[in-house]
Amino acid sequence: MKKTLNPPRAKKVPHALIIHDDERIDNYFWLNNREDQEVIDYLNAENNYTLQIMAHTEDLQKSLFEEMKARIKEDDTSVPYFYNGYWYITRYEVGKDYPVYTRKKESLDAPEEIMFDCNAMAKGHAYFKLGGISVSPDNTLAAFSVDTVSRRQYTIQIKNLKTGEIYTDKIENTSGSCTWANDNSTLFYSRKDAVTLRAFKIFKHQLNTDAENDIEVYHETDDTFNTFVYKTKSRKYIVIGASSTLTSEYRILPADKPNQDFKVFSKRERGIEYGISHYNDTFYIITNRDKATNFKLQKTLENLTDKSFWEDVIPHREKVLLEDIEIFKEYLVVSERENGLNKLRIISWDGQEDYYLPFDDETYTVYTGNNPEFNSSTLRYSYNSLTTPSSVIDYDFKTKSKTIKKEQAVLGDFDKREYESKRLWATADDGTKIPMSMVYRKGMELSGKNPLLLYAYGSYGSTIDPYFSSIRLSLLNRGFIYVIAHVRGGEYLGRNWYESGKLLQKKNTFSDFIDCSKFLIQENYTSKDHLYAYGGSAGGLLMGAIMNCEPDLYKGVIAAVPFVDVVTTMLDDSIPLTTGEYDEWGNPNEKDYYNYMKSYSPYDNVTDQDYPNVLVTTGIHDSQVQYWEPAKWVAKLRELKTDSNILLLHTDMDTGHGGASGRFESLKEVALEYAFLLDLEGISQ
Repeated sequence: MKKTLNPPRAKKVPHALIIHDDERIDNYFWLNNREDQEVIDYLNAENNYTLQIMAHTEDLQKSLFEEMKARIKEDDTSVPYFYNGYWYITRYEVGKDYPVYTRKKESLDAPEEIMFDCNAMAKGHAYFKLGGISVSPDNTLAAFSVDTVSRRQYTIQIKNLKTGEIYTDKIENTSGSCTWANDNSTLFYSRKDAVTLRAFKIFKHQLNTDAENDIEVYHETDDTFNTFVYKTKSRKYIVIGASSTLTSEYRILPADKPNQDFKVFSKRERGIEYGISHYNDTFYIITNRDKATNFKLQKTLENLTDKSFWEDVIPHREKVLLEDIEIFKEYLVVSERENGLNKLRIISWDGQEDYYLPFDDETYTVYTGNNPEFNSSTLRYSYNSLTTPSSVIDYDFKTKSKTIKKEQAVLGDFDKREYESKRLWATADDGTKIPMSMVYRKGMELSGKNPLLLYAYGSYGSTIDPYFSSIRLSLLNRGFIYVIAHVRGGEYLGRNWYESGKLLQKKNTFSDFIDCSKFLIQENYTSKDHLYAYGGSAGGLLMGAIMNCEPDLYKGVIAAVPFVDVVTTMLDDSIPLTTGEYDEWGNPNEKDYYNYMKSYSPYDNVTDQDYPNVLVTTGIHDSQVQYWEPAKWVAKLRELKTDSNILLLHTDMDTGHGGASGRFESLKEVALEYAFLLDLEGISQ
């Protein structure tokens, strides 16, 4: 990769930011205005520069795109699931980007009813996303939501599934999800604040009425909370949930009585999280109360819902994280995590059975699938690993037999026996063992010359499990090793793993990643000349932090939609998500959090030193991490870095946080990223 062109240089307009008697000068604050033509011109100039620098890889990008696309079965169909008298199926057609949602009444041999053809709906839109679909209890209506901007602001409409008519009801600026009361005419949904995009109100809509007349049934006034609404699997209750990072609260209403008032399930108490599921006359509650750090399962009668009545079903365990439950008529299925690995526990309600489903791989991912029917004698779950394509499996509780309903098709000459995976443990400076999941093509030599891509996220307790990717094969087949570092800040090793990577311990996330990098070099899996790092969103913050701390450790870094201007963003409560993030990052209006945040914020800590080759991507409509964060970061890096390495910014001028909406269009983004890595390795085919 040769740099012969002069990169764009953003103008410097000093802007003073003062708090706690501390002044920061932000020379690129002016980029925070997508309505300013000069800002758009700068972003376009960066895009043109990226195109020119990467022009010699165009054939490689096209080849990668076609190669990745060719592995995908274009005429694909989901495994049907049965709900309320209908089989529901999602399918894709050859050459088309978007899904078609269909159903069949009672039997899979019945005629297909097309509910939504997203290919037709997406025409004329640079971006299209169908949000939630909620079918009325009598199966005649479907409320659906659409986002055509990529700001995650959905418009809800209602379709008559018998006639195909789309009613005039149109509800703007929602979160996209909604649920019907049992009268088939009342719809509950959450609305967003137009500026912060926080879901803060729940409304009740009556069919065939103007949305302007909808009744507000709940207003979440605490700006650190978001609110949502759904119906229990039992179909007996409408539930309003309100949650922040550390605290949750629910309200319930009989679904048969939509005009009554919601009742608080159990009042919020800071630091107490809980979630509820209903079965017969009982609610089952997953909660961390009573210092149950890894959560426990409790229950209470539906007319005695305050936490003072809750009783233990599965007590807290120090080494087992209770993640979720799935309730059936005769069985309870518990999703757990122990030593980083997913487990599915089967418990019969009569107390006669209690066992775990066996899984053989050293590192894998398993999770319950779509199980909407109480009376089913079958558990549907999904299984995959770094070397095994995803399978949808039905497990029969009675016969204890497994039926693979579908294995992800990987077209071409893929043979999973040609790949290996393993789990490794690096040791952090404080003695903590950091797990990693690795995959590579067989025949790898520990020569220190292998190109290696190290990925991590490490925030919000979000666990990146070792998953299969047909797209990733394009790297593995060219000699790359791929590694996921399960750093602190996720929940891979339980809730404490998360707690020790947030707030005033956030730097553990960064040092863990660096220690994993050094371990991989020390063990001769790779070297500084062949080590690459990748992270997106909060993982992009991780990329910015490790670049400032150990810039010479990596040959290249990809930062996707990176959260890099931490202090400024967390001080601006008009930006989407900010106030709800205080429990994750801290509130910089408090001096201790401000100082700690400032000490690692990538943008604030760019300095005059050498940096690795860097590719940064963002979307102009990003609602999660505003485009100006990566734009400002790149501008400051251009100003201060002392090396001649490549620095590229690519802004998608049509999309937001999730990138392109089509299943094939998004592959072009991956092709650019992979071409960036391969070119640095001197791999041109």
